[in-house]
Parts: sequence; structure tokens; C-alpha cells
Amino acid sequence: MKRLVERSEYLNFLKRHQDKPLIKVVSGVRRAGKSTLFQLFRDYLTETGVSDEAIISINFEDMAYDSLRDARSLYDYLIKKIAVKKKVYIFLDEIQHVENFERVVDSLFIKENVDLYITGSNAYFLSGEIATLLSGRYVELKMLPLSFSEFVEWKKQNEDDQPNAQYFNEYLKSSMPYTLFTETDQEALEYLQGVYSTVVLNDIVARLNVSDVRVLERLIETLFSSVGSLVTVNKIKNTLVSKGTSISNKTVEKYLQGILDSLILYEAKRYDVHGRELLDTQSKYYVVDSGLRRLILRDHHQDFGHVLENIVYLELLRRGNKVYVGKVDRYEVDFVAINAKQEVSYYQVALTTLDEAVLKRELRSLQAIKDSYPKYLLTLDEYNKEANFNGIKKMNVLDWLLSVDS
Repeated sequence: MKRLVERSEYLNFLKRHQDKPLIKVVSGVRRAGKSTLFQLFRDYLTETGVSDEAIISINFEDMAYDSLRDARSLYDYLIKKIAVKKKVYIFLDEIQHVENFERVVDSLFIKENVDLYITGSNAYFLSGEIATLLSGRYVELKMLPLSFSEFVEWKKQNEDDQPNAQYFNEYLKSSMPYTLFTETDQEALEYLQGVYSTVVLNDIVARLNVSDVRVLERLIETLFSSVGSLVTVNKIKNTLVSKGTSISNKTVEKYLQGILDSLILYEAKRYDVHGRELLDTQSKYYVVDSGLRRLILRDHHQDFGHVLENIVYLELLRRGNKVYVGKVDRYEVDFVAINAKQEVSYYQVALTTLDEAVLKRELRSLQAIKDSYPKYLLTLDEYNKEANFNGIKKMNVLDWLLSVDS
């Protein structure tokens, strides 16, 4: 029997904050593994001596709990459960389905015998007034689908050993955890179609009251095909209009925010390296899973360089960075990563730099940066894969993805 994927980094986050007076919030796109993470943590609690009676778990996507999608009903239900117990661990999965859920969460937070864990599948469930109400009372884990390292570890534990390049080819098909358990590419695509449809219909169309779903889908297709390219709202609108879709800048902005809130797409803003400030003009967008991009753009010519760039972007997020597109004079750096300690590192991503002209082009933006922060050139090259160009460290991207100390 194939085992669940051990999301050790995410699991350690929950372990670190266990029993601390904070609400543990796990956010992430649908089917990224949030519910499985909770299951793994509940298993851990049981193994460390917590009784089954002290663990309360509700998944609001289960129809069995439809009657608890009202704040008062949920609160009354939970209060009865915790009234006579000492320490109680409460897991509320996909809590965005509960109207005014923040009132329940805030009320449970002040109970001394409650350790509270919640998940949500969109960014707006902790936005605005809700975030203000809970400010200072929660820690958030932003969960992504499988890293390449997690993917390879699971494959080695459950299947025959293969070269890393072969694993990477499989990883490109999808990083969604459940696809590991599908038998064929067609089955995986059918699963991804279900995920995509649920995100679009439940997290974007329903929330924004979209009347013409096809216009929204054309916008998503345009964004997916523009991965790794600098775009503006006006440029996106003009692209859609040129293809016969009538849409305004205001509607593009509205739909774009809804797509970002659904967490199937991430925005990387531009950052002036010399001025140390964000720039308002142009952004790049990256898809949460390469499999979803393949699903939507089946007949599209894949720019593999941008696909690789997409994977590096997500990995930098996993490693706890804020990630921007760098501007250095007239050059562009693929990524400026800033960690929690405000330490900066720079990354340039290319399929190969064995051609001298390509190498020169990829190095020049990093060479234009005059500070002493780490600079990396990530490629798929096997030959001369660990070169050093006056402090710019070249690495094979698969080695980098599998490294634990990069």
C-alpha cells in the first residue's frame, strides 16, 4: 500500500507551534495537501499520548457538517464538546465555508483548554477585517503542492529507483499530491480538471458573481500562457481584445485579483535592486502547479525555460522567501529572494549556458549587482555544472531543488 506523503517541513511547523497560545492557520490552493497534513499531525498527537476524545476534527466540505456552516451552530456544537475536557485540539478544515467564522475562531481562542488549527483554500479568507480581528493571534503556514524533493523522496520509498532527470520529467506533469496515486496520465489529467473546475467555480465565479465564465477562463488561459513574462493589466486586456474577447481594464483587475486569491496563480512584483524598493509597473505571474498549466494549454507550445523558472519561483517561496523580479539598471534578474532575516539572494534561471553567448547574457544582470549577497545561476547543465564566475555560483537546478541547505 502506498504511503501518504510525509510533508516534514510543514509538519514541523505545526509541531513547533503546538500548545502555544496562537491560532494555527494553514492556507493553500485546493488539494495541496492541507487535510492530509492535519491527518498526519493528528496521528502524531495520538502517538504522543493525546486521546481520541481530545481531538475534534471537522471538514466543512463534508456534507455531514452542512448544519454547522452557521457561526452560532458551530460554536454551540464545539462548546458542548470542550466543556468537560482538559486540553482539546480542534481542527476546522476549509473554514471559509462557515459564515462569520472569525467570530467562532476568536471565541475559541480565548478558551485556555483549546489548541486551534484551521485551513482555508483562498487568500481572502484571512483578508481585511478578519485579519484585523485576529491580528497578533495567529501564525500562518502558506502551503504549496509537493516540492521536487518531497516528490523524489516519495517515489524512492514507493517505486523503483530512477535517475533524477526521469523523476523531474514526471514531476513536470503535476506536483499535486494525489496525482502520485493515479495510474495513468489520463487519470491524472482528469483529476486536475476536477481541481481546476472546483477552484474556478467555487473560489472565483461564486465569489465574484462572474456572469460570463468563458471570459474568465480566457483570462486564465492568457495568464497561464504568459508565465515568466512581464505584463500589465492593460497588456492583458489588449491581448484578450485582440482575440475577440470584450473586456475592460476594471474587469481584468477584478478577475485577476480573484484568480490570485484562489491561489492557483502567484504574482511576482518588480524590485529595484539598487534603490531597494518595489516598482508599481509590470509583474510576472506563476502557476501553482505545472500540471494545471498543461491541462489548460494542451495545444500550446510550452516554453520550457519559463516552466523551469516557474518551478524555481515556487521553491523559493517554499523556503520562506518573499520573491520579486529584479531590475538592475537596464537588466533583469529573474528572482530577488529576501528571507525572514532580510537576507537577500539573487537567481538567474536558464535551460543551459554551455553556449558562450548565452552564458554572457545570463551573467550580465548578476554582474551588474555590486553588493556581496549570494548570486546563483541555475541551469540543467550536467557539464561544468558547478562553475564559479567571480562569486556567481552555477548549480544544476535539480541538485539545487534537492538540496536542503541552499
